[in-house]
Amino acid sequence: MPTLEQIQAKLKKLQAQEELLIAKRNQSILNQIRKLMATHGLTTADIEAHGSTPAKRRGRPAGSLAKSKAGQPVKAKTASNGKLPAKYRDPKTGATWSGWARPPLWIKGVKDRSKFLIDGSAATDITTNASRKTSSLKSVNAGAKNAKAKRATAKKIVRKSSAIKTGNAVAKTSANGSADLLAV
Repeated sequence: MPTLEQIQAKLKKLQAQEELLIAKRNQSILNQIRKLMATHGLTTADIEAHGSTPAKRRGRPAGSLAKSKAGQPVKAKTASNGKLPAKYRDPKTGATWSGWARPPLWIKGVKDRSKFLIDGSAATDITTNASRKTSSLKSVNAGAKNAKAKRATAKKIVRKSSAIKTGNAVAKTSANGSADLLAV
């Protein structure tokens, strides 16, 4: 059985052979490269100039500014503002969430999120909800007014068409110059 010293000596001999084979292979590859460079008239400067071109990236370069219709640069909101301020905080871990995008697991199933609000956000949340309610009421009122106006217009059209069918229609010119048919 070989001793440890014999195995280590054999290992050193094999490593030296490995280095020699690698050096021979590298030399043959370098000779091929030199031959190709001489054939095509290339220099190392040509290789350096064309060899390190970065891959083209899609989109606008990072940090560049968008142009408005007037041609003036406009800062992008995401690039200048960064993250949104935290609105909710997990009391156990201290993790925060801005209230936008997908909610994290610690608040996902919670119905009343007010207990997770960060101080100062509660007042903002109340005013935001109040303004949402008033704007929704305004839109409901506007929708009701629009519906009433549509019904009144439909009634007028029905009256006019029935007056025309019966032959009891009278043309009346209004102040703006348009002619209206009235049932007699």
